[in-house]
Amino acid sequence: MSHALEVHADGTASFVSANGVDAWHRLGTVTRGALTAEEALEKAYLSGWNVRKVGDVRATEVTESGSHTIWSPDDYFTVRTNPKTRVTERLGTVGSKYEPVQNEAHAEMLNLLVDESGANFETAGSLHGGKQVFVTMKLPMGVQVGGFDRHDLYLAGLNSHDGNSAFRLLLSPTRIVCANTQAMALKDAEASYSIRHTVGAKGKIAEARKALDIVFAYRDAFEREAEKMINEVLTLGEFEKVCEQIWGINEPNPGKRKVENHRLRMNTLRNLFENAETQSAIRGTRWAGYNAITEYLDHHAPAGKDPVKAAEARATRTLTTSSKATKEKQQAYDLLALAA
Repeated sequence: MSHALEVHADGTASFVSANGVDAWHRLGTVTRGALTAEEALEKAYLSGWNVRKVGDVRATEVTESGSHTIWSPDDYFTVRTNPKTRVTERLGTVGSKYEPVQNEAHAEMLNLLVDESGANFETAGSLHGGKQVFVTMKLPMGVQVGGFDRHDLYLAGLNSHDGNSAFRLLLSPTRIVCANTQAMALKDAEASYSIRHTVGAKGKIAEARKALDIVFAYRDAFEREAEKMINEVLTLGEFEKVCEQIWGINEPNPGKRKVENHRLRMNTLRNLFENAETQSAIRGTRWAGYNAITEYLDHHAPAGKDPVKAAEARATRTLTTSSKATKEKQQAYDLLALAA
């Protein structure tokens, strides 16, 4: 598994980080000062794409009887102008009602939210050859679980140009010590706000500052759920049972490699729960158990033998959490919050 950041022919990457830490191992631009949305787009090569629809989608099928052209009048290609080469590139296939949202419009909407919330821009980048782009902001208000376990709140603006997803705002609380992304699906608050790529999307973006209300609702729900977990004791035995429910071997004759991998995983999880500095203030609680599991998934789960590629893969998991890891985090949360 490799990182999904877009790397151009000249070796530059479409990524910028304002936190002074190069989590992407020499890829992209790292700054130590605050960024505006426009600066984030410029430094991550997200400006001037001019994403647009191109009609008359055709395909050629070659059979024994000859070649045949298939025309799809209701489909369009989305294309962009490459920020480096200025060559037109296809990004995806969409329907007639799809309306592209430019990266600049993305930044315009985020600036509205920054004006309202006082957030700081942290990262921006392009994934999968321009099919997806992201901008993240650190919000000034965080959460304090149990009066001492500090978590920051991040707001990510996610856009796709290939028709696979809507423009989304996504909230995530991130542990300040180890930067592991939480994936808590809270019952009392929405953690995302979507804007469809249809005609009128620009008008919806202008109204998106209303979505800032989800920040406060989500923060309050996060604190309530986490407070319950931090006030409940979790023994090592109970923690191991949760881990077994997520990763246990459920077959009669597992191979030696699978048994050994399971043993190594359990040893790492036990060590995180019992000894990790990141759990020192919350040791022995259900909240510590959940954080130990998310820390394992983001920083310790196997990601390849090559150390550089493995580090890049872990950075990718933290930023764009894989569906498998997301499901495992949610399963952990459900199991640990159930009795809290």
